[in-house]
Amino acid sequence: MTREEKAQIIQQLSEQLAETTHFYLTDTSAMSVEESNNLRGKLYEQGLSIRVVKNTLLQKALEQQDGKYDDAIEVLKGTTAVVFTETANAPAKVIKEFRKDNDRPVLKAAFIDEDFFIGDENLQKLADLKSKEELLGEIIGLLQSPAKNVVSALQSSGGTLAGILKTLSEKEN
Repeated sequence: MTREEKAQIIQQLSEQLAETTHFYLTDTSAMSVEESNNLRGKLYEQGLSIRVVKNTLLQKALEQQDGKYDDAIEVLKGTTAVVFTETANAPAKVIKEFRKDNDRPVLKAAFIDEDFFIGDENLQKLADLKSKEELLGEIIGLLQSPAKNVVSALQSSGGTLAGILKTLSEKEN
């Protein structure tokens, strides 16, 4: 690989890092070609892609981010694959599902909204995180709930009140 090619890869990675709020670093060593292709397919189905990069190139791209990603540099050993994502928990869910039949990939680190999760033991936590869309749905549901209860109470009370008035008016006759 020429110096120009390396500089271009570093620049691409640096731009992706600057544009994203979430990414995962995984260890895909010892995975067969078939397993790697299956993982890529499952990630692709979720709108995600995985890119295997040289640790030195990734380290240089991380260093260009003004110290924001310094915690990730310590895990750059062995084979490293990067998954960039818009949805914080999507890669964790895919990896967790994929590992039901395989023992790889191993989570090295994940960067989610300004915070690092270092180590494979965090995979379950990351998979359990709710996405932005899920949280917004819950908030909207919670906000709608009191209004629905009021409308329901008014509708049922209205019927009860009308029934009472009808009974009282019939009694007077």
